[in-house]
Amino acid sequence: MKLHELAPAPGSSSAPKRKGRGIGSGNGKTAGRGHKGQNARSGGGVRPGFEGGQNPLYRRVPKRGFNNRFRTEYAIVNIEELNSFAAGTEVTPAVLLEQGIVKNPLAGIKILGNGELNVGITVKATKFSQSAVEKIQAAGGKTEVI
Repeated sequence: MKLHELAPAPGSSSAPKRKGRGIGSGNGKTAGRGHKGQNARSGGGVRPGFEGGQNPLYRRVPKRGFNNRFRTEYAIVNIEELNSFAAGTEVTPAVLLEQGIVKNPLAGIKILGNGELNVGITVKATKFSQSAVEKIQAAGGKTEVI
């Protein structure tokens, strides 16, 4: 296959509508814009969400809560998910990513104390919950904040 032989799949592309090209085209004269009015003018039309002066939906709906734009969000790993590692293993964020336990590390990894840990491992993470630290140490492991 050569560059000049490349063509789109049949039926996948169509020629653009040629507007304002005479009465016979079915889209001549006003070019599908109708007669006069705001949308017939060049540069005409209204902004998104505008409802003709009526109070728009986004202003009518009650607003609640607060979203902090600067919040730090951590990827969460529960302690029971670390049972898949062999005893004495050093678990780092890179290892968790490689194993598929964490898909996206976000601002860091936080280990939570949900479930039980049966193996003594060294865990390196950005943050730990208090119960996670207790359970890791009870299983004979160590925690290290990166």
